[in-house]
Amino acid sequence: MSIQLIVGDVTQELANTRRILERLPEEHMTWKPHDKSMTLGGLSTHLINLLNWQIAIIQYPELDLSKVPLQREALEKRSDFLDEFDANVGKLEKLLAACDEQTLSEQWTLRQGDYIIHRDSRAIALRTFGISHMVHHRAQLGVYLRLLDIPIPGSYGPSADDKAQ
Repeated sequence: MSIQLIVGDVTQELANTRRILERLPEEHMTWKPHDKSMTLGGLSTHLINLLNWQIAIIQYPELDLSKVPLQREALEKRSDFLDEFDANVGKLEKLLAACDEQTLSEQWTLRQGDYIIHRDSRAIALRTFGISHMVHHRAQLGVYLRLLDIPIPGSYGPSADDKAQ
């Protein structure tokens, strides 16, 4: 897999994710659409955490979920989300700039203690557990914002809200 393809994909998805985080309504951070759903703040914090996964995929040969906290306190302020997001994007961009095809082809493992959840190349792990995972939760966040009647930014072209303006 080409390093340029991966970097371009990551760059586009990070920009799309930042645009939706810019719309976070601080007054609704504890809101959730269903009892089984995460709160708006919890889901948004999870998006931030997924950047930590992307960084870990490049930095380390594995991520052991038994060694990281299961849950983190949800952030509450839009500025906190954006500050942490931007800082993590900066770290990831530096790692990707120093990355080569050999590094991306090396094996990466996601585990829970002795149990192997997934093992694949760093490139595939970055795509699936990093980018696709982030896109999935970003789409959920878009539904949350739509239910709260907050305009949604377009990701791959104008959104219905962009067209209405």
